[in-house]
Amino acid sequence: MVDTIDWLGHSSVRIRAEKIVYIDPWKLGKCGKADIVLISHPHSDHCSPGDVKKVLRDDTVIIATADCAPGLPGNIRVVQPGDEVSLGAIRVTAVPAYNVNKAFHPKAKGWVGFVITVGGKNIYYAGDTDVIPEMKKLKADIMIVPVGGTYTMTAEEAADAVNIINPETAVPVHYGDIVGSLDDAKRFKELCRCEVVIKPAVTA
Repeated sequence: MVDTIDWLGHSSVRIRAEKIVYIDPWKLGKCGKADIVLISHPHSDHCSPGDVKKVLRDDTVIIATADCAPGLPGNIRVVQPGDEVSLGAIRVTAVPAYNVNKAFHPKAKGWVGFVITVGGKNIYYAGDTDVIPEMKKLKADIMIVPVGGTYTMTAEEAADAVNIINPETAVPVHYGDIVGSLDDAKRFKELCRCEVVIKPAVTA
């Protein structure tokens, strides 16, 4: 299943499964169309209407928080933490994502990560978050986690989050642009007790 996950740079991810899912598309190059687009919060490196338009079809469903919706085109389903949306063979659950020791992503905003259930697997895209108590209740086979620090978890904190949830595989993101580097991804890999796949960034 991890082979169906593409890292598109920074925090942008594509999942190629029963449906094509883009998460927080930003600075996209040449790209295909999306069945589903997930937007975690309104910061411009995660909620980019221009990039959403690049992958939009007439029947694309966009799942986003309420404060993202006004700027986005198309068919939008607004979610808050705890909400579930089922789209054919895929279920998307919005889960909390927030900072605990910095002010960039306040819990009160109700911003989210996502658990995408597809093909019998749970893929957890953590969003811009620190290690939070709600993670102890999550079950994930694959975790996609930020490692760049400053606005989100450091490599060490991200490894703590992964070791709490204990997935089969983890994929680091949120590095290589704005904050973080490949060294953060490598440090994260050293500290995790599961398989870690450092993805090359793809543009198509």
